[in-house]
Amino acid sequence: MKILLVEDSATLRFAMRNYIIDAGHEPLLARSGEEALQLLENTPVDMIIMDVEMPGLNGFETTRLIREWLAGHWIPIIFVTGLNEDENYREGIEAGGDDYLIKPVSFMIIKAKIRAMERIAEMRDQLNQLNAELEALSQLDSLTQIYNRRTFNELAQQQWALAKRHQQPISALMIDVDHFKLFNDHYGHPAGDACLKKVTQAIKSCLHRSTDILGRYGGEEFVVLLPETDANGAMRVAQAISEALEDLALRHDVSPTTNFVTASIGGATCLRTTGHDLEELIKNADRALYKAKRAGRNRSWVDEVATHKTLLLADTNQDLINHFSGHLQAHFNLLVADSQRECLELAVELHPDLILLGGGIAGTEAGTELCKILARTPKTASIAMALVCESANADNTNLIKKLGMNLLFDKALSGPALLNKIVQVLH
Repeated sequence: MKILLVEDSATLRFAMRNYIIDAGHEPLLARSGEEALQLLENTPVDMIIMDVEMPGLNGFETTRLIREWLAGHWIPIIFVTGLNEDENYREGIEAGGDDYLIKPVSFMIIKAKIRAMERIAEMRDQLNQLNAELEALSQLDSLTQIYNRRTFNELAQQQWALAKRHQQPISALMIDVDHFKLFNDHYGHPAGDACLKKVTQAIKSCLHRSTDILGRYGGEEFVVLLPETDANGAMRVAQAISEALEDLALRHDVSPTTNFVTASIGGATCLRTTGHDLEELIKNADRALYKAKRAGRNRSWVDEVATHKTLLLADTNQDLINHFSGHLQAHFNLLVADSQRECLELAVELHPDLILLGGGIAGTEAGTELCKILARTPKTASIAMALVCESANADNTNLIKKLGMNLLFDKALSGPALLNKIVQVLH
């Protein structure tokens, strides 16, 4: 160990120096508190033996300054003094000392005290190492050994702040392994875990910059943040990931898409971060992922973050969906669902600004229950809901009252009138 000896007496300094050397350690010498502070600025030490009675800064004052300067980093400090009153002991401990020796000090005593403090320092170092290891483990997903969702969000927020400061584009990819539940059910959970590990490595092989951040978002879903990346760059990375998965050639004989493991990838790019936030970027990537899945899976879809509001249109009547989609697609970020279950999942996960329910979904007992669930679920309770229908007749008027709504849009509305009415609702 490097032991700093602070002693103004040349005789004692020489004797204590020899004690430290004989104990097998390296002495560093300071003749005053001021000299000790200067030495500590550039030289790390493992222990300090501090004389109390010194001209200028005494040992207690010097120790207080050392403790303040070192902050959370602890090193043992042993006081050596001729003062043996109880008040001196109290002041020494309060100043930050760890032991208190009365002069004259024999070689055996100082050697024993150094060894005792050395053991404490070793335990401190072991504890610090364990804490560092625990901190590292707490940041990683236990299966894939990439960042967990919490740590990903923390690191992504830092990159978002940099993108905002420098007004640089930033992109995110949401990656979902296609039909992974079927894979698990067919091959078993150990095979499923092995599959996710290989998928993780395939994704990592496509990320070549230290600033790219990969995390496991949950289950079979992964997320990637790509700083300084526009939509074209995000699409290139997404396509590279799809090709890497194709090269893996992992069998998936029960997949409705293909006989190999594939992934659907949704991406979002924010060219100007002003007025937006990271949560919005991730949400847009999630919406793009939904579009990739709806388009047939095993494909990539990248959108740019826009100021468009998001509408969720849900009905079993495809003609009605097509009619309203034709008017709304160009003006809103439009999500479409054809069942109560899909409508609920999209509403909870993507939190649209307005939910439009057709009579094919809303006009059933399941539709009534859906509206109740949406109204009492914290994530969806504040979302406005409206009924879309063929015509504004008495039955539909009664239906919106039954469902607790107060908005109705029918096919008789012209495009401009429909848009104007929706805009008024959203504002």
